[in-house]
Amino acid sequence: MTAIVEAGTTTDLYALLFDLGRRLYVDAQKDIPPDVRAALRRAAERESSEVGRRVLTTMLKAMDVADEHRTLVCQDTGIPIFWVTIGRGFLLDGVRLQEALRAGVEAATCEHPLRSSIVSPITRRNRQTSSGVGVPVFHIEFSPEIDYLDILHMPKGSGSETMSFLKMLYPADGVAGIKKFVLDTVVEAGGKPCPPTIVGVGVGGSSDLCMTLAKKATLRPVGSRNPDPEVAGLEEELLAAINATGIGPMGLGGDTTALAVHVEYAWTHITLNPVAVNMQCWRGERRRARVYADGRYEITY
Repeated sequence: MTAIVEAGTTTDLYALLFDLGRRLYVDAQKDIPPDVRAALRRAAERESSEVGRRVLTTMLKAMDVADEHRTLVCQDTGIPIFWVTIGRGFLLDGVRLQEALRAGVEAATCEHPLRSSIVSPITRRNRQTSSGVGVPVFHIEFSPEIDYLDILHMPKGSGSETMSFLKMLYPADGVAGIKKFVLDTVVEAGGKPCPPTIVGVGVGGSSDLCMTLAKKATLRPVGSRNPDPEVAGLEEELLAAINATGIGPMGLGGDTTALAVHVEYAWTHITLNPVAVNMQCWRGERRRARVYADGRYEITY
């Protein structure tokens, strides 16, 4: 069962969305999800490398210090990304939704203060608001399976985001080609994405959808499995292969290069087999909120 951090009610949806934009951005960077903490503890207990064990222990200590002092676990405040799922029958103004969440991120950056990491790609101008053209990033989806508004936030750090890869494979490359590409990218990344990582893999779709699937995969709780048995088997096989590379925590050697491998897929064109890899660093930062039509809300991981 998902741990509920806070629950309440509201009569002003857009004021709540502003507050959620502000709080999710900050809290995701201060409070690491329980599943990530547990995975790091398990990794530290079974790590055979003395250096690797020391690195993992330092990571656990960093989380304890952040808990005690309510500080960020890492100085990289990342790119603010929102995954918004609108359930059947939930009525709202989509423009006001994005405006409220964006304003919340900007307020959080000024109030705490957080290091604004967002700049123009051309001039490198920094508005010091953690926002700009196209940022925060919004992924808006609709679901017939829920009747509420689901907001999942991730502040994506640059170390792990830099290690993003896409390859347009051919059908003849098969599953073996997928495995080879994923393993090759992890080896190429080495210690740059701050391992142990959560390795997100996207397969299928178009090039842009494939990359989106890979990033979305990193948001799943550590150790969760794709409901498709064949895909779940691929996740387990890739995790074992990645951890056999010996890259280890922070690239300094050891048994734990990845905490998890999560694969998401979409059907694709008959002449294509795209595969993408997106890694999340050891912190696995994320924060979630659910808002119901009657004004109730819950903040979870």
